Amino acid sequence: MAKNKKLVIVGLGETSDIAFEYFTHDSDYEVVAFAASAEFVKQPVHNGLPLVAIEGLASTYPPATHSVYVAVSYVKLNRIRTMLFNKVKSLGYTCANYVSSRAFVWHNVVMGENIFIFENNVIQHKAVLGDNIILWSGNHIGHQTVIEDNVYISSHCVISGYCRIGSNSFLGVNSTFNDNIVVARDTIVGSGTLVVRNTEPGQLVIGSPGKAATKTSYDAFNVEEELR
Repeated sequence: MAKNKKLVIVGLGETSDIAFEYFTHDSDYEVVAFAASAEFVKQPVHNGLPLVAIEGLASTYPPATHSVYVAVSYVKLNRIRTMLFNKVKSLGYTCANYVSSRAFVWHNVVMGENIFIFENNVIQHKAVLGDNIILWSGNHIGHQTVIEDNVYISSHCVISGYCRIGSNSFLGVNSTFNDNIVVARDTIVGSGTLVVRNTEPGQLVIGSPGKAATKTSYDAFNVEEELR
C-alpha cells in the first residue's frame, strides 16, 4: 500500500504501540513521529522515531502537511484522550482515522475524526460515529445507530439498530443492546451485560438484564481544567 500521508501518533503507551503497528501495516499513512505532553518527553526517540512535545509539534510537523492520531485508551473514562484530541485540534490538525481492511463499513456510514476501527467490526446502514472513538475487535453496530464522541467500545459488543451511545461511555466485552436503547453519557457497561432499558448519566450497568449498580459523577474529569 502506497504511503502518501504523513502521521504523528500522540501517546506513548500500549495503545500508541498498537496504533503504530496497524497504521504502518494496513493504511496509506506513514508514521513519522510520536508526540506527548512535554512532561512525558524523557527521551528523543520512541519506537525508532522522533519523540516531540505536543506544545512544539506544529513547528516541526506542521498541520498543513501532517495528520495526527491520538492513541490513548479509556483512562479516566476517556477524558485523557478527549483532552489530547481537543488540544491537537486547537493547534489546527486534522485527526486521522484507521479502519481495518478486515472491517465491514457500509458506504453511507458517517464518521468523524480520530476513530480507530479494528478488524471484524460490522458497521451497518446509516450508522453515525462521532469523533474520538475506539472500536476494538469484532463489534456489531446496527443500522442507524449513533455513537457519540469519545466512546470506547471493547470487543464483541452487539449494538442493535436505532441505538444511541452517549459521549465518554465505556462498553465492556460481550455487552448487548436491544433496539432503540439510549445509553446516557458517562455510562460504564460491564462485561456480558444485556441492556434492555435506557441508562442515566454516570451509571455503572451490569447483569442480564442490566441493572444500575452505582451512579458516579465524572465532573472531576473536566476537560477544560485538564487543558490548563
